[in-house]
Amino acid sequence: MSSCQIAAEEDIDSFVILPSLHRGEYVALHPTNSVALLEMSGRVCASILQRASSYTSTLYCTAPFQYTHFVGFPSSQPRAAYQCHFSSWGNVTSRSGLSFTGEESGSWSQSGRNLSTQQDLDFQLSRVQINSILRSNEQTVSVPEFDGRGLSAVKKFESNQLAANTPNEDRRSAASCLQSKGMLFGVFDGHGGWACAQAVSERLLYYTAVAMMSKQILEELEKCIEHGRAVPPILQWYKHHTDFNYRESASLYIDHLRVFWQELLDSEEHGEGMSPLDALDCSFKRLDADISLEAQVSFSNDLMKSTAIQVAFAGSTACVAHVGTDRIHVANSGDCRAVLGVLEEDGSWSALPLSQDHNSQNQAEMERIKAQHPPSERDTVVLDDRLLGVLMPLRAFGDVRFKWSHELQQSILASLEPGVDLDSLNLYHYTPPNYLTPPYLDVAPDITCHKLRPQDRFLILGTDGLWDELGNEEAVRLVGEHLSGIHLQAPVSPSERQMKLGQMHELLLKRQARASPALDTNAATHLIRHALGTGEYGELCQERLASLLTLPEDLARMYRDDITVTVVYLNSDLARHS
Repeated sequence: MSSCQIAAEEDIDSFVILPSLHRGEYVALHPTNSVALLEMSGRVCASILQRASSYTSTLYCTAPFQYTHFVGFPSSQPRAAYQCHFSSWGNVTSRSGLSFTGEESGSWSQSGRNLSTQQDLDFQLSRVQINSILRSNEQTVSVPEFDGRGLSAVKKFESNQLAANTPNEDRRSAASCLQSKGMLFGVFDGHGGWACAQAVSERLLYYTAVAMMSKQILEELEKCIEHGRAVPPILQWYKHHTDFNYRESASLYIDHLRVFWQELLDSEEHGEGMSPLDALDCSFKRLDADISLEAQVSFSNDLMKSTAIQVAFAGSTACVAHVGTDRIHVANSGDCRAVLGVLEEDGSWSALPLSQDHNSQNQAEMERIKAQHPPSERDTVVLDDRLLGVLMPLRAFGDVRFKWSHELQQSILASLEPGVDLDSLNLYHYTPPNYLTPPYLDVAPDITCHKLRPQDRFLILGTDGLWDELGNEEAVRLVGEHLSGIHLQAPVSPSERQMKLGQMHELLLKRQARASPALDTNAATHLIRHALGTGEYGELCQERLASLLTLPEDLARMYRDDITVTVVYLNSDLARHS
């Protein structure tokens, strides 16, 4: 570990003051110098802002940082902060006469007067408040075993979301196919704003369902529209009360969906409809093409035009699962993930990934992208684990900034009405570095087909905010034990029998944490709680959870991402009979 020494002389007003993990204490965080951290008591914080114009201090710190005083968690990986050892500060005195004792208790003194941190404001959330925040977006839906057309492979599903961005950039979708068989589930992780994820969550499942419908049913849909009759519903949606749709663009979305099914009707090969695999592949690509086209056409409605451009310039990853009577098909574009929970014969749980992340950790994906561009760009296509040094997911909807020519981007942005606030739409004139041979990005999904077995019990769909905190095996174990209520403990191994007393105490703490009863009936909430609140030994840490949930809006995204989770429970009896 390297160390750094900084002598700072700054205007005290430059610091941002926020609550520390320790009760009644605050952290002063410099907005441009992430090393300039100063922890102080709440009362003195206000006094400093009022009375001190500047300070002189020497700060010794170590990097990389592990949260011990700022947000206090041994396993976290922050983006811009350093661990400060207050004992190495010595006695720090400001020009206003305030001195810091250098003790880890964090108390300040002025003219010999000590201020106790125990007397300051308490920023910790109660258990009731934590539960209210975590459960505000949860959803539980039981699915009828027989829907009038056949047995359902899905018993029920549970879903939840927790935002870090304001507003939340994640979206989720769930629906039953009414004109074909099966259910569709999707999670969508937006970036550059929420606009693209919103549009994709509303539209993609329709495109997939239409592609699976037979030509006969599509002809009936077309006749209903031509003769002004009510169109038979395509999907039965399962919406949360906080979900919303782009009402202003609904007519545009319907028109383009109709163009899509008209083209399917003109195809001699369509017949009985596409298989789920072909339908997922076709719908991903077609919707992305429609998003690009809609941003380039003229509209008489300025709101519709600006929305279409906003959707195209924003981006979204997507992971969609079609659950049929005997198979699951998962289509993934980006870094969302689908993991199957499998119950083994010995009662343990194992994880079977049904998707691959499209990011710089996927070497096959890296080679695919590099092969699409000249050898001279091999070292610049992916920089610092990001596409052109900017974008982390290597496949996505929208993101025309990585697909269109520079000239087309400029002309589309220039076509907006004068006075339109580009910042409010997350639009800006920017070209990524080394942008020489576009497109650099596409949405073509990787698709996995899995034949259902009796031991396949549930499917977890999650945005990368979940997987940043939990591994596949840990997530499956948490849901599996939540489902069964049984917490299996591995036998003590021969090496563990030779442990010293301190090591045995640590092992017992870990085992005790695994046997703790679940606090949530909803498995998606259970996952989110453990993703954010797990301590050193696997126990739930109330202080850690409270600290992450009380971060100010402009700082929350620095320490966690939006999290969306859907857990789909499978009908294992149906797989056993088939």
